Amino acid sequence: MSTVPTTAARFARHSSATTSGGVAERLAQMESRSGPVGAMVSTMAGSPSTLVGYHELSRAMGRSRLPRTLTERISLAVQSNLDCALCLAAHTDAARGLGIDEAEIALAKQGTSADPRLAQVVAFGWQVHVDPASTTDDDVARLRALGLTDRDILDIVALVALNVLTGSFNLVAGLEPLN
Repeated sequence: MSTVPTTAARFARHSSATTSGGVAERLAQMESRSGPVGAMVSTMAGSPSTLVGYHELSRAMGRSRLPRTLTERISLAVQSNLDCALCLAAHTDAARGLGIDEAEIALAKQGTSADPRLAQVVAFGWQVHVDPASTTDDDVARLRALGLTDRDILDIVALVALNVLTGSFNLVAGLEPLN
């Protein structure tokens, strides 16, 4: 776990005005939808393949049928394990915005929930993150018995991958939450 605070970002940030070609177009598209991009995206623009990969996976996960109250819990579990303060702050705020209480947020950061059904699904997300090779047919059968479809289960795997990408990127780039 990372405990040493970073004092400055390690890579330059970019905008559609400071880049060219496909990166400038991608950033302009993102800026037109949501306004100025954040530190992570503007830093990712230093690598066209990273920016495009992140953007496409993020957009794809936006089409997931998983409830946001579930995806934020899984995101909190993964980011807590990665120890990405920037991601934890963002996902904690998002969870609060969805009405998830502080006790549930704390449990999600531990990879569980007070709700037994949610606990099993969040625990699966945690398992995918920390030991995906340990996943068994019985694990998948338990998720199906809870009513999750194959699409839902596969979306959890992709959600974990997206969180690993963003958390790892922010940590390597030296990005920190705004105080």
